Amino acid sequence: MINKFQIAEFLLRVFCGVIFVYQGYDKLFKLKISGVTESFQVISQKQHIPQFVLKSSAIYTSIIEFVAGLMLLFGFFKTVALTLLGIDIIIVGIAFSVLEPVWDMRHVFPRLLMIILLLILPYEWEFFSVDYLLNLNK
Repeated sequence: MINKFQIAEFLLRVFCGVIFVYQGYDKLFKLKISGVTESFQVISQKQHIPQFVLKSSAIYTSIIEFVAGLMLLFGFFKTVALTLLGIDIIIVGIAFSVLEPVWDMRHVFPRLLMIILLLILPYEWEFFSVDYLLNLNK
């Protein structure tokens, strides 16, 4: 029998996955990596951040947000996806802090909280996921 905790885990995981998928999709297919790096180019040059750091961060965050977001959406290797997204959030936090010491966290902090919450929820609360269907959490 499905319980309210399983529904809550499903809703939170899918919501978080959707946010990251669309964020990564936008960076990969609409803005493109060049657009992402261009948007931070002037500020990063003022801060003397090497171009390869800016570009590699843009590539990592864009790909991870899209791929790990999909993994999270379907509940496939959820812990791996959440770990990669946690690293993504750390990179984004460092980047924004270096570029502008006092920055608006209203978009980043809720994502961090969702990642942490999903990481600490018990496996027993999973039900609607590929991991559950394949019995990968046992």
